[in-house]
Amino acid sequence: MEQRTIPTTDLKISVVCLGTMTFGTPVGQSDAAKIIHWCLDNGINFIDTADMYEGYTRSLGSPGGKSEAYIGSALKGRRAHAIITTKVGNPVGDESYQGTGLGKDHMLHQIDASLQRLQTDYVDIYEMHTSDAETPLQQSIETMVGLIDAGKVRYWGFSNFEPSDIRKMISLCDDNNWPRPIVAQPTLNWLDRYSEDEYIPTCGLYNIGVTPYRSLASGMLTGKYQRGQEAPLGSRKEESGWVDDPSDEVWDRIEEFEREASAAGLSPTQYAVKWIADRPNITSVLVGCKRTDQLQPFVELFS
Repeated sequence: MEQRTIPTTDLKISVVCLGTMTFGTPVGQSDAAKIIHWCLDNGINFIDTADMYEGYTRSLGSPGGKSEAYIGSALKGRRAHAIITTKVGNPVGDESYQGTGLGKDHMLHQIDASLQRLQTDYVDIYEMHTSDAETPLQQSIETMVGLIDAGKVRYWGFSNFEPSDIRKMISLCDDNNWPRPIVAQPTLNWLDRYSEDEYIPTCGLYNIGVTPYRSLASGMLTGKYQRGQEAPLGSRKEESGWVDDPSDEVWDRIEEFEREASAAGLSPTQYAVKWIADRPNITSVLVGCKRTDQLQPFVELFS
């Protein structure tokens, strides 16, 4: 598969990134291992997770950790072949620990928990998952720098922040001679292009690689859903309840998208991902799955 280098680094990552939010429920450990091994065998070396991911059963404040644990188990003997990014900042907890945000104590606790679950002594990229109004951004970045100095993290990045936050990050890093963030993870898909207004151009200005998520609009750009019909069995909408019913206006746009895909000679999923991969400043595109056959079209497209 095509690889792209994250700006200002030596990290070469596949243009498709394996998203693992589904690991836990509905993707069990054995199936997760099969998916990861298949990805590595087919050139997909970039794996995205977060401390909170445990599948469709997760909620803010639930224990999380299952996705990381499945990845760690699957990568035994193959860790050097994968680029792992995980995230911190959303609420997690169980009877032994509960925490949230980007404060130093929580970040230090969570990186150690993530490393233990991933069965590795470092992550390639550690991302701030979401902003934290209770913690000064300077403290969070300083903690990131400490983790880099300790060898637990190679590079850092961020996800759900505002463009003004990005500019502040750069200013703080430059003023303190700290390493800048190297990747950003906004929402971007054919239906939702809001991040192209300011977020992604700001990343481009500072040479930050962009690795968007929700590339298939929670499955609405896969072609499996049809206006006026029930969601197919086994689809995310049928299994999770996370997908709202589109309005007629959105259905009109989905059908326009499908006509564009057909005119390009691509399946809806291929077209959705290629549309993003071809945009300015994009380094890799996150794609989640439950089976390897859902990823095969991207190997064919980008090889």
